[in-house]
Amino acid sequence: MLQINYIKQNPALVKERLAIRNFARIELVDELIAADEALRLLKSNVENLQASVNLASREIGVFMLNGEKHKADAKKQEVSKWKEELTYTKATLQMLEENFSTKLLLLPNLPHISVPAGKTPGDNEVILEGGSKPQLFEGAKPHWELIKDYKLVDFEIGAKLAGSGFALFRGRGAKLQRALIQYFLDYNTQGGYVEFMPPLLVNENTAYGTGQLPDKEGQMYHITGDNLYLIPTGEVPVTNIYSNEIVPESDLPVKMTAYTPCFRREAGSFGSDVRGLNRLHQFEKVEIIQLVKAVGSYAVLEEMVNHVERLLQFLELPYRILRLCGGDMGFTSALTYDFEVYSAAQQKWLEVSSVSNFETFQTNRMKIRTKNEEGKTELLHSLNGSSLALPRIMAALLENNQTAEGIHLPKALHNYFGAAMLEK
Repeated sequence: MLQINYIKQNPALVKERLAIRNFARIELVDELIAADEALRLLKSNVENLQASVNLASREIGVFMLNGEKHKADAKKQEVSKWKEELTYTKATLQMLEENFSTKLLLLPNLPHISVPAGKTPGDNEVILEGGSKPQLFEGAKPHWELIKDYKLVDFEIGAKLAGSGFALFRGRGAKLQRALIQYFLDYNTQGGYVEFMPPLLVNENTAYGTGQLPDKEGQMYHITGDNLYLIPTGEVPVTNIYSNEIVPESDLPVKMTAYTPCFRREAGSFGSDVRGLNRLHQFEKVEIIQLVKAVGSYAVLEEMVNHVERLLQFLELPYRILRLCGGDMGFTSALTYDFEVYSAAQQKWLEVSSVSNFETFQTNRMKIRTKNEEGKTELLHSLNGSSLALPRIMAALLENNQTAEGIHLPKALHNYFGAAMLEK
């Protein structure tokens, strides 16, 4: 959530950066500034009325002690009128505060100065490519055929158990998933991240803190009976661990990692983009999260990008890194880098990670702060990234490494999986 003081001090800059996002309601900036001023005046009126009531109440006590009942009665009539006005003004103030808060929540985060203008994924900037695209043998197959041949994943039974967009991993498929998860977690903890295992259900406050509410309620599974939400990413519960906390400066940076299943309703049902493992309602992901001071947070973002890049290099996958344009960024992000791996059998790039700096957008909602050297509290910056999302990683590993003899696995996974290749 943006801070109103920053909006008031920099209205032209705020409008300029929102335009980079192609945000349609730029007029909200002026509306919020006007609403904030109206709130300040109304709050001042409430304080003045309350002060008048308090002073008059003391005067009534003095009049009664002095036996001046007629003066006390007159003052009581004044107080009665002020209290009526105070009740009405407080009710108006509450209504205006709720309206102001609702409008403020409609503003997305401001894009960093390096974010390119653009409206669609086609406007994203490719900033780096790594690895080599494999040349597959004639007769190579896409992963949705390979997983049948090797009996790794069963979508028919997944659909029977839960519905379309759910997968049943079995045998070596389940073992490969587990090997990837353990490898990712070990890699992250060796990089200084502390592992957590959070709840998979969160309440409204938690979902609000990271910006899933009120922006993405339609994408989350809602348990209406208990008013809880299945998490769309481990970012949601893990970042909230420090909500309403003042983190000692000596504990910074806070580096966290977690494996969680993730649940998203928008999996879709048509076309090659959603075939097989390309898009699921439930999928596995390992997340990395940092809470840091504002100064230097973009150096930390680059550090996290490098961390994910090295992981893809160890997996021996061809990859590219994109800087997302304003129109393709998430609501809460100030700057996002996407990682895509190349799927040779599908001849397309598949997104496997997003690494973002949210600056104070999330921490302002969650009230995650530290104290500076002068003892003054200041908001931290929050950053997170996928390290990594599993379904498309598995799809690319299967497709890119297939041979007539079997599917070779990268060296980094041999000990975790217990074998160097998958044989039919």
